[in-house]
Amino acid sequence: MAEAAARPVAVVIGAGDATGGAIARRFARGGYTVCAARRNADKLQPLLEQIRAEGGTAHGFASDARDEDAVAALFDDIEGRIGPVEVLVFNIGANVQSSILEETARKYFKIWEMACFAGFLVGRKAARCMAPRGRGTILFTGATASLRGSANFAAFAGAKAALRALAQSMARELGPRGIHVAHVVVDGAIDTAFIRENFPDRYALKDQDGIVNPDHIAETYWMLHQQPRDAWTHELDLRPWMEKF
Repeated sequence: MAEAAARPVAVVIGAGDATGGAIARRFARGGYTVCAARRNADKLQPLLEQIRAEGGTAHGFASDARDEDAVAALFDDIEGRIGPVEVLVFNIGANVQSSILEETARKYFKIWEMACFAGFLVGRKAARCMAPRGRGTILFTGATASLRGSANFAAFAGAKAALRALAQSMARELGPRGIHVAHVVVDGAIDTAFIRENFPDRYALKDQDGIVNPDHIAETYWMLHQQPRDAWTHELDLRPWMEKF
């Protein structure tokens, strides 16, 4: 049975050390119980401790979003033990670079599973929880690859473009049922360890506001959830001022 007088629940799938963690912290500051999920629960501990130290409520879950049974069990546990899911954020990345000449079928399929199929599984399950209540918010994290495929990113582009189409379809079906579905295109490098270690020249632009601050992304997700239904946004893009588009 869910806790009495429970706070509304926000589920963050892909609650990593940068964007996902920032989104989780923002919803916790907004009074939500955060249920953060990633494949390795041990890696969630710093995030959970930070949220709790700031007075928020957070729970961590080890879950593989590519596994249908695992996704069902995750949501059933949250809905039954913690409270009704009001917000779902799907934030799994899978930004892997590879030449089409060297790409393998196995890796291509794995990237699609992570960046698209997992979005379908968690999006569908969240929608099934929310639809009977006639309310809820489902937010998908997109990328530059959602709109155009760059050289050496065929797998990532294919998965992200498919995720965008999934979000569009869900929005058109679920909007009339009171569920706000939005897709956020982050068109630029994000302040992450991945960018710092693999693209040092780009990371050097941080002091010029040349890469995206995860906390600023999180504010956008919070804004989307707060929108009144007579002025819902389905898609918006975020990029540094110096990013070409």
